[in-house]
Amino acid sequence: MNKLAIGLLMMAAACGGAPRAGETLADTVRAYNDGVRWGRFDVAAKSIPVKERSQFVDDADERAKDLKITGYDVVNVDQKGEKEAKVHIKMEWYNDREGTVHETHAVQTWEKHGKDWMMVDETRLKGTEMPGLTEPLMTDKTDTPDPKTDKTN
Repeated sequence: MNKLAIGLLMMAAACGGAPRAGETLADTVRAYNDGVRWGRFDVAAKSIPVKERSQFVDDADERAKDLKITGYDVVNVDQKGEKEAKVHIKMEWYNDREGTVHETHAVQTWEKHGKDWMMVDETRLKGTEMPGLTEPLMTDKTDTPDPKTDKTN
């Protein structure tokens, strides 16, 4: 094989395919977020627990009709032991119906299931509310109560 062919094969292997068993947390986080960023939801879904994959792909396909992610950055990775990590992601995105670019920060919770890292939760941390992200639970008692969880009424 010539040097050009070897170089092309190496570049192709490095270009964000599906995560493979035993990949590092960084590799899996990148594969998932690249998949979401570029609309390759089948690739991203490989980092979602099996029981949730089909629904994840359906929901992501539906959102992608209007929601466009223009970029993302991994801000911080806080690995908690061998089996859990919190990953802070900053995303830039817009809605086709609106045309305004927004910035949203999210925290992804990752757990190691066997040899594979799985993204088990993604919650907005700050910035504009973004379709597909759950909202954080209120922890400050001065905040307005959430009517769904407030049992005093």
